Amino acid sequence: MADMCTRLALLLTCVVGYTAALPWFLHGRPRGGMLGSPGRAGNGPLPPDQWVTQRLDHYNDADLRTWQQRYFVNDTFFKPGGPVFLMIGGEGTADPIWMVTGAWIEYAKEFHALCVMLEHRYYGKSHPTEDTSVESLQYLSSEQALADLAYFRNYMVEKRDLTDNKWISFGGSYPGSLSAWFRLKYPHLVAGAVATSGPLLAELDFVEYVEVVRDSLATTGPECNKNIQEATDAVKQMLGTQEGVENLSKLFNLCSPLDVNVANDVANFWSTISGNFMGVVQYNKDNREFEGAVGTNITLDVLCNIMNDVSMPLVDRYAAVNSLMMKTYQQKCLDISYSVMIKELRETSWESAASEGGRQWIYQTCTEFGFYQTSDSPNQPFGDGFPLSFSLQQCSDIYGPQFNQSTLMEGIKRTNTNYGALKIAGTKIVFPNGSIDPWHALGITKDPKGTDLHAVYIKGTAHCANMYPARFGDPPELAQARETIKGHIQNWLSQ
Repeated sequence: MADMCTRLALLLTCVVGYTAALPWFLHGRPRGGMLGSPGRAGNGPLPPDQWVTQRLDHYNDADLRTWQQRYFVNDTFFKPGGPVFLMIGGEGTADPIWMVTGAWIEYAKEFHALCVMLEHRYYGKSHPTEDTSVESLQYLSSEQALADLAYFRNYMVEKRDLTDNKWISFGGSYPGSLSAWFRLKYPHLVAGAVATSGPLLAELDFVEYVEVVRDSLATTGPECNKNIQEATDAVKQMLGTQEGVENLSKLFNLCSPLDVNVANDVANFWSTISGNFMGVVQYNKDNREFEGAVGTNITLDVLCNIMNDVSMPLVDRYAAVNSLMMKTYQQKCLDISYSVMIKELRETSWESAASEGGRQWIYQTCTEFGFYQTSDSPNQPFGDGFPLSFSLQQCSDIYGPQFNQSTLMEGIKRTNTNYGALKIAGTKIVFPNGSIDPWHALGITKDPKGTDLHAVYIKGTAHCANMYPARFGDPPELAQARETIKGHIQNWLSQ
């Protein structure tokens, strides 16, 4: 996604030009991307930006246009003959903090690896085109990103004389998918792949997401989901009267009164207040707080404690969760205006708020993946207020009427045909996933029989947990997962 730690990141970090009309958690992606920045020990310098010249379109030999893609290098641990570890960038700005910390850096120290990270096209500072118009975004796809990785790999081999060195790819969330697909499509270029929390099955209506959120909240006890369900029912009742609507507008501190006659505003309201729970569950108890990531102290236990507080009416508890998230992300009011959100996401300038990644990632969901976390399952406590049609409407409203369910279904079929979905036919790939992480529903959580593919299913952990630095209090399952992954790497390098 899955970006799908990943947060993938970002993950809940600084955003260029952010405005309140864009939700902090949209289509499973927090502001900044799906992979958070890890905690860091020390304050030494980070590797500087470096640039490689890439082709705009790897699949059209007649198109000679090029652009500059950003990458980072850390050769501190490298010894001649050592492997090359490639961290794949995703749907947010590539953070050079990853070049000096995280589980992969500990592996690099042990295996004397050269560490490189390539930023994904159209994210961060890697701008292939002058803007993010629909015409420009036609060159944004997982296939083009994989071709970028292949060219970059060969470029580095030539630049640093790495002809005989083995490469291992790493990625979390959507880059986790890319890591697996890189090994699948270019097995002669990469000896093994760690594909953390990567969704492999492109799916239009990702109903399982909210069901896993339900199951994760249930780990605190039966009352949390029950109270969310009852609060949801109470909000529905309030939406049926003018007095109730006015009270909801005040309780949830909306920037303007909710107009129940604007269906997309109501859907946006439901999506936003449900997203408060989804985002917290997705990144529950990860290890990003040391570098100043926002909201890491808010866990599913915190939210369930609020929802189980019998001193408040049920709807007030729902509103208290919302107030906590607004305070955390410094929002003065909650803007649920669909038209304002769409207007911002239509902005095509690299200086716009949408260019931090929201516009680009939604484009990828509208053309390749779907992944829409909807309310269409009856087996969850958040009601039915944000159905699939709401997500599909965004595709058409942001990018044009040709971006509709029919064209997206063709794109999803192409993605699953191209990569094999859950029947991926690659070898030497390890798939770590956390049981709390909703994205695990689209990944591999059991060893496929008769293959050289390996699942590492980590009980009690969330999105990309194994990628962050180890810390005191990590569950033993997480510590063991990091060792298991290291064992696979060692095996690949020894062959």
